[in-house]
Amino acid sequence: MAQRLKKDDKVVVIAGRDKGAQGRVLKVMKDGQRVLVEGINVVRRHTSPTPQNPEGGIIEKELPVHVSNVMLWDDSSETRTRIRYETDAEGQKTRVTVKGGKSLD
Repeated sequence: MAQRLKKDDKVVVIAGRDKGAQGRVLKVMKDGQRVLVEGINVVRRHTSPTPQNPEGGIIEKELPVHVSNVMLWDDSSETRTRIRYETDAEGQKTRVTVKGGKSLD
């Protein structure tokens, strides 16, 4: 599956526990086809005291989500959309939204 999402894209979750939630892509993991989205798939981790964190306790962190469970959010049409690639006369590939036809790059 081609990775069409990039860092700082605004996405919406289309499946799973956080369905309907929006966030910004923080990191794209190409080898596992996963993306790390801000505020999505947040879990609580119980940690024991360590020299770096002497108190220990409960921390919250985001875990990656599979790329098939998110779609790009198009602000102009206020809906989710797919992404396609178009090439111009010079042979440059650009990402374009399917619904709005707006260039992303």
